[in-house]
Amino acid sequence: MHRPVRRLAQLYAGLVLYGASMALQVRAGLGLDPWDVFHQGVADRTGLSFGTVVMLTGAVVMLGWVPLRQRPGVGTISNVLVIGIAVDAALALLPRAASTPIAVAMLIAGVGFSGVACSAYIGAGLGPGPRDGVMTGLVRRTGGSVRVVRTAIELTVLAVGVALGGTVGVGTVVYALSMGPLVHVLLPRLTVASAHAN
Repeated sequence: MHRPVRRLAQLYAGLVLYGASMALQVRAGLGLDPWDVFHQGVADRTGLSFGTVVMLTGAVVMLGWVPLRQRPGVGTISNVLVIGIAVDAALALLPRAASTPIAVAMLIAGVGFSGVACSAYIGAGLGPGPRDGVMTGLVRRTGGSVRVVRTAIELTVLAVGVALGGTVGVGTVVYALSMGPLVHVLLPRLTVASAHAN
């Protein structure tokens, strides 16, 4: 497969899978990652669909790129649109977990798919997601470490999401502990080599 075609295919496959992984975690009902706690809280308070909130949040966060002088790529714009559409489609198909074992299985699958999906769309190299772009922009402008800046952003988003009624639980902890190791292992395998690589 030609490299540009593979990059686009991998980007969109990763974004669709990421939306599906979010839906699995929502339907598991055991707790969401910080941004999805926020998305769920806003959705519950406004009556908008979860995916619509994901898209609107992504668009608003992208406005924060302007003072940070970040430039979006095709992957950035696609991230805003595709994930929201995919998560709403998956939520329409997936029922709520009918028992604790099913909920646990859905949570594990959701977190695992999220790690694969995140590695796939980042590895495509077509631009970071809106939320990651704000983080990297703040790191560059403030000189802070990625860990400190990311933690500060996610704790703020989580606190707002909890105040709005988003679901926090064991799934929130599982996601936080799992994503770093998953992406660490998978990203090198899913990174598309640049055209200048030998």
